[in-house]
Amino acid sequence: MPRSVNSVASRKRRKKILKAAKGYFGRRKNVYTVAKNAVEKAMTYAYRDRKNNKRNFRGLWIQRINAGARQHGLSYSQFMGKVKANNIDLNRKVLADLAMNNPEAFKAIVDKVK
Repeated sequence: MPRSVNSVASRKRRKKILKAAKGYFGRRKNVYTVAKNAVEKAMTYAYRDRKNNKRNFRGLWIQRINAGARQHGLSYSQFMGKVKANNIDLNRKVLADLAMNNPEAFKAIVDKVK
């Protein structure tokens, strides 16, 4: 009995990898074995950097809140301590947005916590 290989599934698997490698440079876009390595590495980076992205945004929010608080004579840590003590339930994302795009509202929060 002849050996049966599922060429339909194999081709689909290879096409899926090559489609994911579209736009890569050189052989990484059209040679399956090279493309497979490139796509695996890219997916590893994508997974890792989804986590890093959250860290980076938190750092950006802290910088913006710090800059806004310092304009009103408070450091970031003093400001956040007073915000927590006054039970103001605004997260860093919202506070950073207010500090950057709506300085009057941010000033109102600073005046409330002082």
